[in-house]
Amino acid sequence: MISMAIAHKGKDSAKPLHIGPSKWYAAPALLLFGLFALLPLVGVVILSFMTWDGLGAVSFNGIDNWARMLADPLVLNGLRLTLILTIVSWAVQTPICILLGVFMAGTQRYRAFLAVFYFLPLLFSSTAVAIAWKNLLDPSFGIGKAFGVSWMAHNWLGDPKTALWVIVIVVSWCFIPLHSLLYQGAVRQIPQTMYEAATIDGAGSIRQFFSITLPQIKYTIATDSTLIIVGSLTYFDLVYVMTSGGPGNATRLLPLDMYLKGFKSYDMGGASVVGVIILALGITMSLILNKISGSDKMDSQMEGV
Repeated sequence: MISMAIAHKGKDSAKPLHIGPSKWYAAPALLLFGLFALLPLVGVVILSFMTWDGLGAVSFNGIDNWARMLADPLVLNGLRLTLILTIVSWAVQTPICILLGVFMAGTQRYRAFLAVFYFLPLLFSSTAVAIAWKNLLDPSFGIGKAFGVSWMAHNWLGDPKTALWVIVIVVSWCFIPLHSLLYQGAVRQIPQTMYEAATIDGAGSIRQFFSITLPQIKYTIATDSTLIIVGSLTYFDLVYVMTSGGPGNATRLLPLDMYLKGFKSYDMGGASVVGVIILALGITMSLILNKISGSDKMDSQMEGV
């Protein structure tokens, strides 16, 4: 009996111990994600093959919606504008956010004081920001007229050549604080011993930035780039309040086009097709970025050293 107990005890001790929290802790989050994200997504995909005006009966029409939307000049124009906005927003926001994040990661008190002002745009609603910028850029009573600056009195939002670029500036002003905060956290994870060693070797601030800081936050750059690009595919409220897609269709991005088709033209099937296109663009760009970066982590390579 004793030998059998010892053998049984030995078998129990050989079992691997469970390390970390149970996977069941993720069940509530997965349930909510499936209920409020996956389920509506499946509904939109199904609706893209239907004819529905939002009130009447729903009928199946095959790929007619897809053929119609992919040949629609407004959808193609919205796709082009959305890609331009996405690329330019990333090109503008990324370097500025990195520099601000590195600056705010310093320990000097005045940097923390200035950081408060950098984060102020995060406290304002998108609608309030859009109304404020629209009034500031108004050629009749905006800042150009108020201060007598002739070039500022230009009708920036009413000119098809400048309206989209104004949207890029306003979007960047709104979201640079958020992305700078991510870089600030990433830079603070870099061990100070690396900078101390570089200083002893005679490396200046610029050399340390390119040789230490940038390589150490490459995963953060990849993750933040994903957030910027995916976020650029969903801008609606700012554009709707500032230009409503105008002048003409100069700022009719895909999200706005989806809204106008669904709730102005009562073409829910066509609007669903545009929504699926936006989703496909977001997933494709995210996968490409993750593939290029080689990782989806958002931390320093030397974390914990």
